Formats: sequence, C-alpha cells, structure tokens
Amino acid sequence: MNTSETPAIQQEHSLWQRLNMKLDIRAYTMIIALILIWIIFSILTEGRFLIPRNLSNLSRQMSITAVLAIGMVMVIVANHIDLSVGSVLGLTGGIAAVLQVWYHLPTPLVIIISLALGALIGLWHGYWIAYQKVPAFIVTLAGYMAYRGILLGAIKGLTVAPMFPDFKAISSGYLDLVPGLILTGVAIAALIYGRIRSRLSKLKYGFKVNHLFLDILITLFYCGLIITGVYILYQYEGIPYPIIFVLALTIIFTFITNKTKFGRQVYAIGGNIEAARLSGINVRRCTLMIFVLASLLAAIAGILTTARLNAATTTAGTGAELDAIASCVIGGTSFSGGVGSIPGAILGALVMASLDNGMSMMNAEAFWQYIVKGFVLLLAVWMDIKTKK
Repeated sequence: MNTSETPAIQQEHSLWQRLNMKLDIRAYTMIIALILIWIIFSILTEGRFLIPRNLSNLSRQMSITAVLAIGMVMVIVANHIDLSVGSVLGLTGGIAAVLQVWYHLPTPLVIIISLALGALIGLWHGYWIAYQKVPAFIVTLAGYMAYRGILLGAIKGLTVAPMFPDFKAISSGYLDLVPGLILTGVAIAALIYGRIRSRLSKLKYGFKVNHLFLDILITLFYCGLIITGVYILYQYEGIPYPIIFVLALTIIFTFITNKTKFGRQVYAIGGNIEAARLSGINVRRCTLMIFVLASLLAAIAGILTTARLNAATTTAGTGAELDAIASCVIGGTSFSGGVGSIPGAILGALVMASLDNGMSMMNAEAFWQYIVKGFVLLLAVWMDIKTKK
C-alpha cells in the first residue's frame, strides 16, 4: 500500500464518519429527493403541482401503492417476492363490485368477504411456498396470471358500477376539521414520544445518539411537515380517508415489524434463514403469515381502488405490483433480505406517485413515465449502495 495516500484516506474517512455522527445521510436521502421532485414539478407546471387540490389528489393516488408496499416490505425482507398483489387487488376489488352492484350486499359485508378472499389467497400462496418449497416467484407469477383470468370471468369483461355511496366514501370522503385537528395533535404527540423513547433506549444500551440539539431540530422538522401537510389539505376539503387508512396501517405494521416476536423473526429469516431455523424459529409458519398479510393488504388496496374508481374494471391493479416493489426498493428495502422499513416504503410510494402525478399534469406521454420511473429506481439503488459504503 502506498503510505503517502494513507493520511488522505484517513482524513476522508474521518470526515465522513463525523458527518454520519451528526446526521444519518441515508435516512434523509429520499426526503431530499422528494423535495427536489416537488420543486421541479412545481416550476414545470407553473405552481399547479403544489396547489391544495392536486396535493389532495396526490395523497389519494399514493395511498393504494402505499398499502401494497407495506405488505411487500415484509415479503422482500424475508427474501421472497410477490408478483401477484396487483392481480389480487383487481380480483378482490372486482368481487366487491359484483357483490354490491349485482347482488346488492351491504358495504360492511362486502368488505369482510373481500378481505377474507385476500387472506385465503395468501394462505394458498403460503402453503405452496412454505410447505411445498415452490419458489415464491413461481407461485405468485402463477397467481398473477390466474387471478387476472378469474377477474375477467367474474365481471364478464364488463365495467361493474356504480357502488353504494357509503362504499364510495371509503376513498372519496374527507375527515372534518375538528377530528382532523385532534388526529394531528395525537400524531405530533406520538412522534415526540417515540423519538424521546428511542433516544433514551439508545442511551440505556450504550448506542451512539445525535446531539440533543440536533435531535430537537429533526423532531421539530417532522412536526412542521405534519402541520404544513394538514394545513394544505384543509385548504381544499380536508384529510382524505385513504390517508388515514395508510397512517393507521403504517403505525400497526411498524409496530409489528419492530416490536413483536413475529417481526423480529421476519428480519431474522431474511438475514440468514439457516441461522433462523437453527435458533428455533418456525420458518414455514412465519413465511405463511407473511404471504397472508401481503394478500390481505392487497385486498384492502383493492377495496380502495374500487371505491376510488366507483367501479370495477378488467385493468384494475395492472402493474401495481411493480410500483409496490419499486416503492420498497426506493425506500431502502434490500433484495438481499433482512433490511427494510415500512416508513421507507411509504416514502417510496410517495415518490412514485409524485412522478406519475407531475408528469400527468405536464401532459407527458405515457412512455416517458415508465422511462423516468425506471431511471429514478436505478438511481435510488445506486445512491443506497454508495452511501452504505
């Protein structure tokens, strides 16, 4: 080794380490990228991108991909893949429309049946993957084709509409001002409590933490984002119901993946499946539950899609699985398994939805949307690899 280069290398590493001690660069890369995307689209659309009405539509558009991405994170973290969630979305949403429009079943019963169908599909996937050792890629690819065919047969190639008003309100409704303010206050309080608890826990076990002043600034930044977002949404109609569903699911599944035995087992399986098996984890049962939850979340996305369109169509959910996978990867989930987070996937879904929404407002041709999203996906993975080094 050339000893003359050693001081420069040590100096570079020392600078990077000092910067990382001040701020986790990787954790904020996509936030910065999202802000840049919004600024660029705001300029290109002469400010129309950031008007309250469009941001409300953007949040509703993002919610479907976000719900799918929550389930996909667990699948990818466990070192599997699920190519069927878009078809499961279309099938469960189509069945919901058939039951309500053709058989006039009430909305609560339609929702229960759709969710049960999603769970059964997940059981079917999990059985073949966990107990018959068929690769997840093959099982879900078969489902991708089969469920699309079942949907075509179930709705007879027609557009099934309209839904009942209470079903349509699942996606088109808004939270009133007073409940919205209460929800905002609860969210801010939960954020502050969570960050304080996380800091105290790290100090207790001897982990490195940011300077207290920097932690306070970061917490205030997040609180400011929440307040600003809520203020903008209430400049239009209010907080859309789908956003509330996404926030609730994010909290629930973040708790499941971070604080429960099942969640720790998912990460252990993705990190090293043999070590997980030798440590006493029931890998087959855990894998089964992962695919049940993924398909159940796809059914929720199917209900949201049908409510948003006020109809079931033969093309519902087409390509949604790719957007969900891209959202997870953009949000930091690793295809090597064992690494990923629910909030990261939600941020990735917001990036994907922003690209779709912004280019649609610019009247860009459809092929440009695919090109740009592909480039952003590649760039996100490259940046993640570089920052890990």
